[in-house]
Amino acid sequence: MINSMQHLASRLANRGISRRNRFVHLSLLLLPLCGFAGCNVGPKYLHPVVPAPPAFKELSTQQAGDGSTWKTAQPQDGALRGKWWEIYQESELDALEDKLNVSNQNIAQSYDNFMVARAQVQQARSNYYPTVSVGASYARNRSSQSQGAASSLSSANPNSNVFNLPFDVSWEPDLWGRVRNTVHQFSRAAQVSAADLENVKLTEQANLAVFYFQLRGQDALEDLYQETVDVDQKSLDLTRVRYKSGLDNDEAVAQAEIALESAKAAATNAGIARAQYEHAIALLVGEPASTFSVPVKTLTTQVPNIPAGVPSELLERRPDVAAAERTMAEANALIGVQKAAYYPTLSITGSAGFEASKFSKWMTSPSRYWSVGPTASETIFDGGLRKSTMAQYTALYNADVASYKQTVLVAFQQTEDSLSSLRLLTQQIEQQQETVASAQRSFDVAIARYTTGLDPYLNVFTAQSTLLANQQTVIILRVQQMMSSVQLIEALGGGWNVNQLPSEHDVAAKRP
Repeated sequence: MINSMQHLASRLANRGISRRNRFVHLSLLLLPLCGFAGCNVGPKYLHPVVPAPPAFKELSTQQAGDGSTWKTAQPQDGALRGKWWEIYQESELDALEDKLNVSNQNIAQSYDNFMVARAQVQQARSNYYPTVSVGASYARNRSSQSQGAASSLSSANPNSNVFNLPFDVSWEPDLWGRVRNTVHQFSRAAQVSAADLENVKLTEQANLAVFYFQLRGQDALEDLYQETVDVDQKSLDLTRVRYKSGLDNDEAVAQAEIALESAKAAATNAGIARAQYEHAIALLVGEPASTFSVPVKTLTTQVPNIPAGVPSELLERRPDVAAAERTMAEANALIGVQKAAYYPTLSITGSAGFEASKFSKWMTSPSRYWSVGPTASETIFDGGLRKSTMAQYTALYNADVASYKQTVLVAFQQTEDSLSSLRLLTQQIEQQQETVASAQRSFDVAIARYTTGLDPYLNVFTAQSTLLANQQTVIILRVQQMMSSVQLIEALGGGWNVNQLPSEHDVAAKRP
């Protein structure tokens, strides 16, 4: 085709035709050729390369705070699965996640947005084909009787009928790829919407898991406070007995009462937080908070081994990265749409039908008529509109490239954050558990010394407050550890893979 274009341009130049006229003649001559060959003046899409580190820093062997060696446990299975929450082996969580996937309204909204995007692909594809319209009409006319000679000719019957049944056809061949690039644009936009849908699913699933473990943490705190209340009640009973027997004073009784009431108040506060997490879960699973409840169960789940893989896999496993990449491809197709505006357009219109003055002759052969013809047009001056629009779409593409690279960097950051949180929380929990053991020994000693009359109740009160605070810290750290594990799974894409993203052919299909 290129050789043909050069040959035609040379012949036109030899005939003395100006450069602008040569362009117009050349374009008109090449219209049929490009129509069959499928010319596409848009730029070819090239996937940008983002360098990825060879491994996650937090997965390498590191020194713990006590000088020992710490290393992330290796997974027993090879990779995350689709129902990634099953890795926690929590039947209640499994049931809630299954309900969320069906009833969550944010997911439903994103799904319908994807359906809108698919319909727009079909709208764009309709421009490949001609438009055919039909419209029957009838008119009864009366000629003027005051037009001299003309009136004498029609004086016999000034009234007339017109029966018309036209069929109109119009078609604009896709000579320069404008329609094709428009279809590519909407197809890639639909892919973006599909990736957004998967991202919303992952976000809502992760939020549910986080709220679930926070709720279980409140259950564990309530159990701790109830145990503390039981111990404080026994201490108060003992203190009152000692006070009545003259072995202790009223101050010790007051201190025991303070400890007991403080534990009751803390248990009430934990119930408030639990109710809020339960309501948040109800919202996620699409149920009214007034009729939804989760049975009480303390936090016993252990952090599972989570396969992190290598950083380069994040580019294939995160739906937000896939959405950013498809957004670039969409912007690239837009450039092709605008570039086609620099070339002439060809439209073919035709009309055929039946027209008669009498209904009995309307559909007869003599009443037929038709017309058909092409029209070519080219914009020769637009005040810089096309050039500025091209600059706009090019800048939009460059911005999308930067957004894609930023999304990849954020993916690396979030994964490293979650890995480091898991590592450090594991160490902190071990250290805190040692602190709890020491606080328990101190409390036991304080109780024994108070019972034998060696120390005042203030020592028991202080030791018990220290023990309770450290036990609370262990539970809070355990909840944070579970949350970090969920956030790590979310950062890794939750078992999703870019191969699950529908192709441009799939999103253009008439049915899901």
